Amino acid sequence: MKRWIPPNPVATLLPFLVLVAGCESAPEDAEAAFASTYQSLPSQPTVIRNATILTGTGRRVDGGDVFMQNGLVSAVGEDLSVPDDTLEIDGTGKWVTPGVIDVHSHLGNYPVFAVEATSDGNEITDPNTAQVWAEHSVWTQDPGFITALAGGVTTMQILPGSANLFGGRSVTLKNVPARTVQAMKFPGAPYGLKMACGENPKRVYGGMKDQAPSTRMGNVAGYRAAWIAAREYLDSQEGGGGDAGPTVRDLQLETLAGVLKGEILVHNHCYRGEEMAVMLDLAKEFGYKVGTFHHAVEAYKVADLLAESGTCAAMWADWWGFKLEAFDMVLENIALVDAAGACALIHSDSGISIQRLNQEVAKVMAAANRRGMNITREHAVSWFTLNPAKSLGVDKQTGSLEPGKMADVVLWTGDPFSVYALAEKVFIDGALTWDRNDERYQPQTDFELGLVDQEEALQ
Repeated sequence: MKRWIPPNPVATLLPFLVLVAGCESAPEDAEAAFASTYQSLPSQPTVIRNATILTGTGRRVDGGDVFMQNGLVSAVGEDLSVPDDTLEIDGTGKWVTPGVIDVHSHLGNYPVFAVEATSDGNEITDPNTAQVWAEHSVWTQDPGFITALAGGVTTMQILPGSANLFGGRSVTLKNVPARTVQAMKFPGAPYGLKMACGENPKRVYGGMKDQAPSTRMGNVAGYRAAWIAAREYLDSQEGGGGDAGPTVRDLQLETLAGVLKGEILVHNHCYRGEEMAVMLDLAKEFGYKVGTFHHAVEAYKVADLLAESGTCAAMWADWWGFKLEAFDMVLENIALVDAAGACALIHSDSGISIQRLNQEVAKVMAAANRRGMNITREHAVSWFTLNPAKSLGVDKQTGSLEPGKMADVVLWTGDPFSVYALAEKVFIDGALTWDRNDERYQPQTDFELGLVDQEEALQ
């Protein structure tokens, strides 16, 4: 029998989600051509009472309340006084954290229906494809967005792949079902530029005739040549082109110039410690900042350099050994980078592990504590909440439970560092977007609905 889902703010999202936002008139200026049309879902004042709360800022409140109103966190504390029309949720025996944030996802570009027709993450046509934007490949119907939501993920960055020295622009999304990628775009979030060092670009292009790079030194020469061109382009733009008139628009150099102006954040795929040090020197040469190293298996070797440069490291808990540059891994990597004063965080790079990033952090915490590091839950929670928000440049808006921030909140069935804990309710901007116990708040993509109907018809 075909399942009927009663009307509610989430179940009616597809195929007609965010009609108001989706039908906004297109921006006329080129810079806003792909602007966010995101609008938060309808919400009501809600308070979760008597839960164990980890705010993401190092604070823990036992038997506390979280009050959400008008899409924002209004208050966190004990025995909060709330308006009469507030929906009250009993959190006894349960835990509350900020929404999970993943800074390294390819959902939509490499969706869970992994076939050649949907493989849109790597533009393997040139070592420098800074002109491409990941959002132009995002398939919003990817069911992986929903399974990530069921794991508590409220915000994610979609990145191009790592085949190229410059892979293109990333996009930060709010994890709400939508018809268009613009309706998922995190309002005001800066773009990122995906760069890649090491084995990947030299492997992809090393065997191609008349193509470079084929070595790590070739990688670095390619970066430097691109940044020289970007600086010349930026100077000509800011100078108006001089006697020759305005400079012709160049999409590739436009993205690189955005990095030099500090408007676009660098997200650099890089494994080895000494290579990260080289990339930091490269940034000094051309006057930009490396925002985050991704994967960063050897980040513990250069943790002091990361702290000094203000560079984040997005790491796995225990992925290692699948290629030589990923060999020299330690299970305490995230904790060691954190202990050095650098911005340390978990990431997924996977449609599977994105569903359990809280458990991935728990692995690191356990490994570190076995070494006597005494990592607490109230501290470790920042590795999948506030620190990822910092990496994406949205920590003023989300990533912690503080008054005035977006009410991106997860109610867990128990300790989120336990393998037995599940995300029971997920709120995005204060709107209930996922409820494990209520099918009305378990959205499906429009694409998936047809498959579900066929499967049920066969039963």
